[in-house]
Amino acid sequence: MNELFIIALAGFTTGITTVLFGFGGGFVVVPFVYQLLVRQPQLAGNAMHIAVGTSTAVMIFNAGWVSYQNWRAGRLSSSILFPLMWFIATGAVAGSWLMGMMSEVLIRALFIFYMLATIGDCLLRKGFFSSNAPRRMSLLTSTGGGFLIGMIAALLGVGGSVMTVPLLRRHGHAMRECISTANPLSLPVALCGAMTYAINGWHKIPSDGFVGFISLKILGLLLVTGWTGIMFSRRTLPAVPDVWHARIYVMLLCMVLLLILF
Repeated sequence: MNELFIIALAGFTTGITTVLFGFGGGFVVVPFVYQLLVRQPQLAGNAMHIAVGTSTAVMIFNAGWVSYQNWRAGRLSSSILFPLMWFIATGAVAGSWLMGMMSEVLIRALFIFYMLATIGDCLLRKGFFSSNAPRRMSLLTSTGGGFLIGMIAALLGVGGSVMTVPLLRRHGHAMRECISTANPLSLPVALCGAMTYAINGWHKIPSDGFVGFISLKILGLLLVTGWTGIMFSRRTLPAVPDVWHARIYVMLLCMVLLLILF
């Protein structure tokens, strides 16, 4: 019963962070699910693979639903989305392929390093906590940066929002605009990652209720509670001032890092 409550809480939190910060699943789901599964002897050896694989499947639904709502409300800008989305999708294919070649320990270590690098970038480099006039991305940034975002995000099952948001923020966009754009940019990563984890983990989990490394039981509970969190955020939570939106964003990253470490 405690396990179901923990997963439900993670799902509800994921719904809220999807709306407020563009985290479609990975940075909330992965630490919670990993800590839950690593204590089960029959699943401990694949705990990180299951956590990442299930999180990518959650992102398809959460990020997809919020992206649809933002599109209907006219909050998406095609000039920001494209061509960045195509290069992120290309990188996601490469990251998904690399994922199948890496061990459980290496994926967890890369996840921790990724978090440290992202937090350090937000805190140490100027531009994240202050808004400037929007400016267009260079060709090198959209191509090379987009490919790198897609590859790392698919490899670690984190959707890419933690890299796309700082990238857009440093190009002068308000946090609300960055978050709205981050959700559709996470979709190609989620689709590629989920398919790859399903295929690579086929018949590798000695338990029922799995499609490859994706746990259907955990996925179903996360989707129901995640949708509840999305509805709660849209109808209840007030708008956050831009500067505080950026600060809370970094604070949340620090909390997730502590979860995966300890």
